[in-house]
Amino acid sequence: MAFVDEIKIQVKAGNGGNGVVRWLHTREKELGGPSGGNGGRGGNVYAKALRDVHLLSRYRAKKELGAENGRDGQAKNLYGANGKDLELLLPVGSLIANTETGEKVALNEEGERILLLSGGFGGRGNKSFQSSQNQSPDRATPGKPGQVAIFFIEVELIAHIGLIGLPNAGKTSLLNELTAAHGKIGDYPFTTLEPNLGELHGYIIADIPGLVEGAAGGKGLGHKFLRHIKRTKMLVHVISLENSDMMESYRTVRKEIEKYDPNLLGKKEIIVLTKTDLKDDAEVQEAKERFKNIAPNVYAVSLYKNEDMKFLREALLKEIAS
Repeated sequence: MAFVDEIKIQVKAGNGGNGVVRWLHTREKELGGPSGGNGGRGGNVYAKALRDVHLLSRYRAKKELGAENGRDGQAKNLYGANGKDLELLLPVGSLIANTETGEKVALNEEGERILLLSGGFGGRGNKSFQSSQNQSPDRATPGKPGQVAIFFIEVELIAHIGLIGLPNAGKTSLLNELTAAHGKIGDYPFTTLEPNLGELHGYIIADIPGLVEGAAGGKGLGHKFLRHIKRTKMLVHVISLENSDMMESYRTVRKEIEKYDPNLLGKKEIIVLTKTDLKDDAEVQEAKERFKNIAPNVYAVSLYKNEDMKFLREALLKEIAS
């Protein structure tokens, strides 16, 4: 399933039902006192957070959504039924912005439920206007309209592990081997246009689109990438041993992260050197030693060696749990 991380959608709360003019009818008196009931209230619109990163995809083809209108009042002073609320089910990490007012709310916890729009109040029936001065009011009011808004909803992934690195670093291939994910793989930059997600023993791993120099200023996939690493618990920096200057590629990614948000550099980081099958043991060991001067946790793997992948899975699970 394709990961959708932003949508724009129009949402409307329900209109209130109309109040009505009705009269009591009895054998003794054809036109008795007022008995028109009030209209029901229109349904509200809520946003609810669930731990399912693919929820936005269900709204991609829907440009308008609405809660149910309240029902009109009835005779015998019966109130109209309230309209059913509309509940937008959104991923944890969703940021919801009202495009007209600029107001923003965030869903940060699973199960969190926020009121977005209020339904209209029901109109008054003629019974509600009865008083000592007016025993037979011939008056009712219509229901009020529900609130309506266009929302821009974007998701900042809350993944446990974020795979980072330059384009074509091998992140998607690594994700596919670590988990049951089936991300698109290609030998050209920006194969990954949206984050691919996989699960490793209950932990979510996000393969995030590759960075290029200038990403903090919006170049390449720019902020689209950087937005997604803000909430990951741990970063796995993937570097291909094919890279002619591995240290420079490492510095490029770190520099762009620092420009965007220096606080991100404080996240736990693991370095994974890939494609060891293309180098001899001495070259692999030399590369590991160079990076161990920067980060304490450095792993070198070949995606084609089961023992390498088993070792890396166990290492990642240990690190994320610590």
